[in-house]
Amino acid sequence: MWWPFKKRPEAETRSAGSGFTAEIMAAREAYISGRQGVGELTGTVQACVSLWEGGLGLADVAGTDILDRRTLALCGRSLALRGEAVFLIRDDMLVPCSDWDLRTRNGKPTAYRLSVSEAGGGRTQTALAGEVLHFRTGVDPVAPWAGQAPLRRAQLTAGMLQAVEAALAEVYEYAPLGSQVIPFPEAPDTDMTSLARGFRGYRGRVQIRESVNVTAAGGPAPTQDWKPSDLTPDLSRAMTAQSLDAARDSVCMVFGVLPAMVNPSATGPLIREGQRHLAQWMLQPIAAAMADEISDKLGASVAIDVMRPLQAFDAGGRARALTSIVNALAQAKEAEVDLGPAMKLVDWD
Repeated sequence: MWWPFKKRPEAETRSAGSGFTAEIMAAREAYISGRQGVGELTGTVQACVSLWEGGLGLADVAGTDILDRRTLALCGRSLALRGEAVFLIRDDMLVPCSDWDLRTRNGKPTAYRLSVSEAGGGRTQTALAGEVLHFRTGVDPVAPWAGQAPLRRAQLTAGMLQAVEAALAEVYEYAPLGSQVIPFPEAPDTDMTSLARGFRGYRGRVQIRESVNVTAAGGPAPTQDWKPSDLTPDLSRAMTAQSLDAARDSVCMVFGVLPAMVNPSATGPLIREGQRHLAQWMLQPIAAAMADEISDKLGASVAIDVMRPLQAFDAGGRARALTSIVNALAQAKEAEVDLGPAMKLVDWD
C-alpha cells in the first residue's frame, strides 16, 4: 500500500525534553525574563544601580588606556541590570554589544555572534573569544558562561517590592482619598447634585447647610444626620509601610547596599561604613574579575581599584597606622634591627 513509497515508514526522531534544544530555549527564556523584570522599574533598584554605575565609573585603571570612565560606568549599569557586559575589542576603543550569542567548549566561550546597536539600525558580526571582553557576575555552575543580575537571583523580593509599590500607586490613583459621605434628608437628585457641587466649589472654606430630621423608610432619621463618614481606606492594617520597608531593605542588601543607609536617621559614620561595605564586598571583587578578563584578553597586567577613588577606607585609622609604622621603623633603625623577619611575623608585605 506504500508503493511506490517505502513499505514501512521509518521512526521519526525528535529532540528529547532535556536535550540541547530545550536547554537553549530555557536559557533564552531566563535571559529575557531576567532583563525585563518589573522590579527594575522601582526607585530602590535604580538607586542601587546608580551606585554601581558611579562606583565603577570612578575606579582607577592601571595597565591599559582602552577602558575609560564612560565604559566603566556602562559596565556597572549592565552588570547591575543584566549580570553581564560584552564589549568588542577594537584598535583604540571598546564597542558595547546589545545582544550576543556564543559557542562554548569546556564551559568557556570560543566564539561570539554579536549585535551592535547603531543610530541607523544595528549590525551583527561574529568574533572569536579573544576579541571580546565578557564580564559576568553571579555565575551559575549550570551555565558558567552566563551571568545573573542581582534581581534575577532574588525574584521573590523584587516581585514583592513591585507588588507593594504598584498597589500603593493604584490606591493613590483610584481610592477615594479624603472623600466623605454626608447623610441628607430625602431630596430630588437635582438638589443632591447641586449640593455636592457646592461642597466641591467651597474647598477650604466653611459652608453651612440646613438639615431637618424627617421620617423615611418606616422610621425616624438619626439625630446626628449630618455626621460625615470618611471613605479613605485604612492602609495601616494592611501593613503596607512595613512590607515596603522590608522589601526595600532586602533589595538593597542584594545589591550590597546596607539598608541603614536609606534610613532617615542615618548619620555620617554610618554612611561611610555603608560606602566601605559596598566598595569592598561588592564592587571591588567585580572590578578584580574584570581586571582578570582584560589581562587575559589584552595580554597585559591590568588592575582596577575602586577603594581609593571612593575613599572607601577609614582615613583616621590609616593615619594612626601610618604614624605607628613610622615610629616603629625609626626605633628599629636606631636599634639596628633587621625588619625582614619582623615584617614576616606580622604578615606585612
